[in-house]
Amino acid sequence: MPTMHRAFEMPEHHPMDVVERAVGLYEWQAERNCDTEIAAQVPGKWCDYSLYFTWSESAEAMQLTCAFDMRIQPAKRQAVHELLMLANENLWLGHFTIWIDEGLPMFRHALPLRGAKVPTIGQIQDMVETALYECERFYPAFQFVIWGGRSAKEAMDAALLETVGEA
Repeated sequence: MPTMHRAFEMPEHHPMDVVERAVGLYEWQAERNCDTEIAAQVPGKWCDYSLYFTWSESAEAMQLTCAFDMRIQPAKRQAVHELLMLANENLWLGHFTIWIDEGLPMFRHALPLRGAKVPTIGQIQDMVETALYECERFYPAFQFVIWGGRSAKEAMDAALLETVGEA
């Protein structure tokens, strides 16, 4: 995903105001139901992603969750848990997990802001771009395990295969 130009930083009064501005720069559909949550639908290469931003006043932290609509059947849960472990070993920021109630794989990342009143637009963009990059990178591995019947190791090997040159 190409990096958006960093927008001019304007003072904001609430952390979710910054998220709302950052999401607006991408021109994505978003909904702010309250002062602590914003949801956005984001088109990707493999699927549409659901982004959820949550602000915790007590933790002074912003959390981003990026879920993709790929239901995990109970018979595949063990293989997906193995895949999560292997994928998380390859991440620098954030982690993959399963949204148990919905049976969906998702990427989560938190930004601690102790002492800062609000995040910058650049910090929110970094969170978004990291989440989308990792989801796009590992989406095929989840497909291989959930729908293709592959082992977690086979799926990771295929997902991390670097191609060189042109065919």
